Parts: sequence; structure tokens; C-alpha cells
Amino acid sequence: MANNYGIEGSHLFITGGAGFIGTTLALMLADDNTITLYDNLHNNALEHSPLREHPNITLVQGDILDPQALEKAMTDDVTHVIHCAAIAGVDTVVNAPLKTLQVNIQGTFNVFNAASKLKNLQRIVDFSTSEVFGQHAYNVSEFEISPTVTIGEGRWTYAISKLTGEFITHCYHVQHDMPTVTVRPFNIYGPNQVGVGAIHNFVTRAIKNEDLIIHDEGSQIRAWCYVDDFVDGVLRATVAPEAVGRSFNIGNPRSTLTTYNLAELIIRIAESSSGTTFKEMGFSDVALRIPNIQTAREVLGYEPKVELEEGLARTIAWYRIKLAAQAEGKPVPTTPVALNA
Repeated sequence: MANNYGIEGSHLFITGGAGFIGTTLALMLADDNTITLYDNLHNNALEHSPLREHPNITLVQGDILDPQALEKAMTDDVTHVIHCAAIAGVDTVVNAPLKTLQVNIQGTFNVFNAASKLKNLQRIVDFSTSEVFGQHAYNVSEFEISPTVTIGEGRWTYAISKLTGEFITHCYHVQHDMPTVTVRPFNIYGPNQVGVGAIHNFVTRAIKNEDLIIHDEGSQIRAWCYVDDFVDGVLRATVAPEAVGRSFNIGNPRSTLTTYNLAELIIRIAESSSGTTFKEMGFSDVALRIPNIQTAREVLGYEPKVELEEGLARTIAWYRIKLAAQAEGKPVPTTPVALNA
């Protein structure tokens, strides 16, 4: 899949590269660039995928907590570093808050330290999170970081660790003149998502006609962003000269609804016989999460194109193909389904 971002002939190093977003990035860039995917394979979206056989892609199994392995893998010809690797997912974070802090903070230090030694580095992009805004994030801009969190509640170690990562990113830019950028993803979904995520869980259950499990009352409000739109924002931030030293919200504020309405919409689009079951979470959740993307529009020319029903239809179609391929022992297709291309 050719790209028009002006980074052809580059060597991109993607931490967490075997994950959902890392593989989507690789799919868009692999034909025209050399790509190293660095990942411990905890969430392996490359598994059973034809993408792993692409001649321009090298998978290095390693951990960002291993600085020696990281520096060895990040060879001198690397031009762009995209740091996706992190511990995420509410259940994982709650059960391992110390590990979350260690990976997301020390791991980020390790990545930036290794990248600082590169002679040809043109850009390093760090993935933060919309959770840095705390429990209530309505129309939030890049400059309104004032999270309200509860000390001692493991759920918030993720947000604090990623906010610390933003400071690490900014400080390497200021003190070492590194060409850094921070992107904040807002609720990304789409084909090939692995591990955690409401849409991933809802879709996989809906196509099996199983009940969709909704946390609490399902009144949480989210703005959902299709993965291709998010990757477009990331790549724009990777090449735009004006992006250096800045942070960007990347999402789709138009695709906003409650979790309950999302479940019902997925059931309708999938033509599923699934019902809904409500389950108490047992820990605090983000009540409202809607981005202001005006800065990304003005600086990057970013504009999300895939609306929610279209994105869900593509995602549902892809997961049906995935299940059929797995049942027949065939490779899972990497190319997303484009219904209205």
C-alpha cells in the first residue's frame, strides 16, 4: 500500500510494532520503506498474518525494558522512531500497576535514550493517551491537562505514566534538541485489534451471537476513531516540520455515543441476535472522553474521514473473515475491508 506522506525510502523503527496500531502503520508504509518492528509479542497482531512475510519488514522480539537489546535493534540507519509500546488496558493496569509504571516510564526513557544516539534521526513520535485528561474530557484541547485522579487507585497509574511520558518527550526535545512529537489517541478501533477494547470485545461476541457485556449502566460517553484515520494523523505528525515539540489530540469527535448505544449499534450492523448484559466494573471509569482536534487540523491538515457506522461495518466484516480463515487454518488477511471504496 503506497503512501503519500513523503517518507519513502526511510527506515522506521516501531516499538510495540506487532500490536494493533503498529501493524496498521507497517501495512501503510511497508512497500516504500524499511521497517523494524520491535515487540515482546504480548499482544501479537502479526500472528497468522501475511504481513510478517513482507520483505521490507523485520520483526525483532525484545522488550523496551532491556536497553541493550533496544539499542542493538535500533541500528544507525533508522530515520524515524514511533514509540507505541506500553502496558495498557484497564484490567491489565489494575492488576499490575507497578509494572505499568515501570514499562511506560522507564521503557520510554530507554527508547528515547537509544534514539538520542541515532545520527540520522528525523522524527520520534511518542504515543500518549486521552486518559491524561482524567475522568471528564469534553472538547479538550492539547493545553488543558488537569487530570483529577485518586491516589492509590491502580486504574490511574496508566494515565499518570503516559503523562510522565509526555514530559519525557518534551524534555528530550528541549534539552537534547530531538525532533519529538506526542500524539494522544482517542479510542481507536478497527480490523486486527488484539487484546483489549470495547469494540473488539463487542464485535467478536456479536458475530458469535453472544451477549455483549456492558460495564455498569453503559452511560460512559466516548468519541471513537477508526484506526486508518488515527494512523493518518500519526504519519502527518511524523513528517510535518511544524509538529516538532508539540502534542496533538488525534480522534474523531463526530463519532460520539454512549457505550450502551455503541453495543446496540454493533448488534444492529452485525445483524446479530446478541443481547446485552450489564456488569459492575468495581473500579472507576472515564465518564466522558471527546477530543478537540482543532490543533491537528490547523497544523497537520488532519481530518478524520471514516464515520462510525462505516468503520464498524468494515471492522465487523474483517472479524468475520478472520474467524472463517482461522477455522480453515488459513492466514488471517491483513488488508482491511473497504466497503465503500
